[in-house]
Amino acid sequence: MKTFKEFKLKKQLNFAIDDMGFKNPTPIQSAAFNVVLSGKDVVGIAQTGTGKTFAYMLPILEEMQFSKQMNPRVLVLVPTRELVLQVVDNINSYAEYLSIRVVGVYGGANINMQKAAIMQGCDIIVATPGRLYDLALHRTLKLKGIKKLVIDEVDVMLDLGFRVQLTNIFELLPDRRQNIMFSATMTDEIDVLIDGFFYNPEKIAIALSGTPLDNITQTCYQVKNFYTKVNLLGHLLQDKDKFYKVLVFVANKKSADRLFAVLEEEFDTEMGVIHSNKSQNYRIRSIEQFDNGKNRVLVSTDVMARGLDLDKISHVINFDTPNFPENYMHRIGRTGRAEEKGKTILFFTKEEREYKAGIEKLMNLKIKQIPFPSEVDHSDELTPEERPEDGETKNYNRNTRDTERGASFHEKSEKNSKVNLGGSYKRIIKTKFKKPKTRGDKNVNRGRKKGGK
Repeated sequence: MKTFKEFKLKKQLNFAIDDMGFKNPTPIQSAAFNVVLSGKDVVGIAQTGTGKTFAYMLPILEEMQFSKQMNPRVLVLVPTRELVLQVVDNINSYAEYLSIRVVGVYGGANINMQKAAIMQGCDIIVATPGRLYDLALHRTLKLKGIKKLVIDEVDVMLDLGFRVQLTNIFELLPDRRQNIMFSATMTDEIDVLIDGFFYNPEKIAIALSGTPLDNITQTCYQVKNFYTKVNLLGHLLQDKDKFYKVLVFVANKKSADRLFAVLEEEFDTEMGVIHSNKSQNYRIRSIEQFDNGKNRVLVSTDVMARGLDLDKISHVINFDTPNFPENYMHRIGRTGRAEEKGKTILFFTKEEREYKAGIEKLMNLKIKQIPFPSEVDHSDELTPEERPEDGETKNYNRNTRDTERGASFHEKSEKNSKVNLGGSYKRIIKTKFKKPKTRGDKNVNRGRKKGGK
């Protein structure tokens, strides 16, 4: 097995690696180091949680020299605000003993403060595409000095609709640059992006999406409905020793808030919730409280699945089964990181069985099903989304003249049957000055009046 000593890094990087306790590079780090260092365009396909950030930053930092220039030399684009903060923290850790200036910019924060940080000068800028483009249009950020462009989690960027912003940013960058792209999946849309803007890239594929991570134990429960899932989750969370740091993924913001509201009564300060409708400060605080152990449980949506890099998560619980199998892989990648053991649990209803089958087909692995605990109650309560539509109570046809009336039907009283005619003044004026149907009628009327005289 390779060690970092074999990379022959400068001593400042070796000091930082020793401080972080890293011994052996991951497969993607070993495969990418020399390729990125060579200056070639690179496309890396690696499962989330395999150390992609260090894979591209280690050779970049090895090559970077001290410079007093004000404009950035390296641009790292990521899809979410949380990922900006995470990557900035990681780079600062890697460059602890280097004179490298790193600035992170993202939407939802004060743009003037970010402008001030950029004006002080930086070597590496980490950004979401929308905010970066805004700063470039304001001429606060000059991109002509960029030598290396890194696009991390590009598949998520395209899913979130950043293709236009990416294309606009490419137009602002110098032609002579190194392009480095990392993704967990390869799609036709990514291929189009590579063909349009990359020059003969070298592809590195390690642990492709759909390959189950060997150090993650996967199990599942078949559950009746949402509130039965709530009962099961509450039952599992009672074991605080076993479930000491739990990340719970739900399908959408409404489900996240609903789940949090129900379980908050029982677990109170042990729980946090995070999704895109929460303010930036709230999201950052929720992540920090979960990461430092103040909160034991964090409820999150899929939007957050790629922006969270949290240590020593005991369990990832898929409260809802994702309809895209790749999303399941990104979710479970939050545990079992850095060669640690991880556990994941999937809840699926009868309606979600098809999604579960798609996940198993992608992984080529059958998820072990555990019998539903007898001590957990099956709830008959349904969410609005689970309630069947009652066709008899809904009539989408506005023409109700032929509708058969029930015994309790009665006609409106005379008072309530009145129609708004626009007020007495308008009615008097309308009667006094009748409007002709057409201009022709008006001309004819005038002619008759003259003939009568």
